[in-house]
Amino acid sequence: MSSSVSTAAFVRTLTHAHQQATMPLPGAAWCRLSEQLLGLLFPERIERPFSTEDAVAATLLQLEADMRVLLLALPLTERPVEVAARFFAALPQVRELLLLDAAAIAAADPAAHGVTEVIRTYPGFYAIALHRLAHTLYQLQVPQLPRIISEYAHTQTGIDIHPGALIGPSFCIDHGTGIVIGETAVIGAHVKVFQGVTLGALSVAKHLQGIKRHPTIEANVVIYAGATILGGSTVVGSHSIIGGNVWLTESVPSHSRVYHRAQIHVTRSEDPNADLTFSI
Repeated sequence: MSSSVSTAAFVRTLTHAHQQATMPLPGAAWCRLSEQLLGLLFPERIERPFSTEDAVAATLLQLEADMRVLLLALPLTERPVEVAARFFAALPQVRELLLLDAAAIAAADPAAHGVTEVIRTYPGFYAIALHRLAHTLYQLQVPQLPRIISEYAHTQTGIDIHPGALIGPSFCIDHGTGIVIGETAVIGAHVKVFQGVTLGALSVAKHLQGIKRHPTIEANVVIYAGATILGGSTVVGSHSIIGGNVWLTESVPSHSRVYHRAQIHVTRSEDPNADLTFSI
């Protein structure tokens, strides 16, 4: 600082900011709870699976109690005990969806040696699993925490799925690094997405943030690496294939095939000014 006066003013400014700040969220605790939930739902992910029904039941009760405590830090429309109860009541459906996701990944990837390997090691499954937990909290109108969980998954996998995205059953992420799926995206059943895919928004004014900004992908669509699909009114019809590096801002009907055609120019050694052009 240039003087003691400016330093003092800066200290006062920071002090005021700290005094006005709301209670910090226990982000690390929520990430740990998410990992514990995945370990409970899928014993393949933990070192010591539970051996008795009593142990499973006790762990469920303890995790629900832990969630109630963590929810106390948030402004909720319902009591923490009610939100936690509704979340845990949804876990059987969440697990059923995730088993379908794992089976879809195992069936689609020739390198996968079964569902157990997918659940235990695949980043795509891990990102989907945390998304389905975060989406359940999002549906319960829990503020901020769903985003904490989705960003945790993002840092672990490079896969960025907003907790608001609505994803149908048997969702397959292959490789996955660099995937971005926006808040209002809707994805149907049996969709397969490769690395580097973006389901994003066109430029939208801030006051329109409540509208649907991200595309709808209908059932049985395959989207190859690097494709970008933008816009809330953009619909990719069922059973379509979107090729790698496609840039798409318009709807396409069902059973479409959309490809990006690249051109390669090769110079003849005997005549450097004469190019050969290849379309691939």
